[in-house]
Amino acid sequence: MSVSILVVDDEPDVADLFRRRFHREARDGTYVMHFAGSGEEALDRLADGIEPDLIAMLSDINMPAMDGLELLRQVKERRPELPVMMATAYGDDERRRRARELGAAQFLTKPVDFDVLKEQLQQLPTAAD
Repeated sequence: MSVSILVVDDEPDVADLFRRRFHREARDGTYVMHFAGSGEEALDRLADGIEPDLIAMLSDINMPAMDGLELLRQVKERRPELPVMMATAYGDDERRRRARELGAAQFLTKPVDFDVLKEQLQQLPTAAD
């Protein structure tokens, strides 16, 4: 059964990186990867609905206009059950604390360790659970 992951990052090469690193899982039908280049686009994607079932969002914190912390706040208002993993190249304690307060499921430091990320994703409940 396939499930979806929404990756939100303003850097265009991030989508290509995730496509390469999740190539096997996408080919096997484990994950369907969706991408948004901004917080606003991510909220639009959520409002339109994502199929198959969305099990997690992974968002950069440092983005222009709506940053990842504001996106996290709005997502948790609309979909409190959705696990949101936050990623940033800057691992300062204040951002970590704020992300936890807002309900982040995980806080990842860039560059993302894809083996660790895949393990964390496998531990998430799916609609079939």
